[in-house]
Amino acid sequence: MSEKIRIADLPEFDITEHLEDDQAIAEYLTIVLEENDPALLAAAMGDIARARGMTEIAKASGIAREALYKALRPESQPRFDTINRVCHALGVKLVAQRIEAA
Repeated sequence: MSEKIRIADLPEFDITEHLEDDQAIAEYLTIVLEENDPALLAAAMGDIARARGMTEIAKASGIAREALYKALRPESQPRFDTINRVCHALGVKLVAQRIEAA
């Protein structure tokens, strides 16, 4: 008989451990953007900022670190200006594509 694994014994998944390079970050953001969920986008950008270093991203974006934490939490609805500044600090850009007919 195989040994049962308890959920409580599994390690907690942390996406920031997998955002090691620009390609992984771009792919993650692309997947999140396809979900059309502003809260998920804010949370994902928070994940990426934590992976890169929140203090570094705060400095590069010109947004106070505490304000950045607040703006990029899952339940927030950050302004486009905030998203744009964080994207610039992360070295990524949002790209518009035509929606293909289903």
